[in-house]
Amino acid sequence: MNFIIWIIFGGLAGWIATMIVGADAAYGIPGNIIVGIVGAFLGGWIADKMGMGGAPGAERPSSMMSFVWAVVGAVILLVLLNLIF
Repeated sequence: MNFIIWIIFGGLAGWIATMIVGADAAYGIPGNIIVGIVGAFLGGWIADKMGMGGAPGAERPSSMMSFVWAVVGAVILLVLLNLIF
């Protein structure tokens, strides 16, 4: 069940990030899921380095701050990908 939640969570975060960056149709549903999940890891790492990690519930995908950091991480990932490719 946790795997399904991560897929939904990643898909939503990736979709929002692609809309922010302006690449909504470029990646499709599988791309949005991958970007969202990788963005969640990147956003969590950034939050931890900034001293904002470890908030109550931050380890759960249902946490609102986890979702915000996943979107932030996904946006950063997409910007970096657009710069490289």
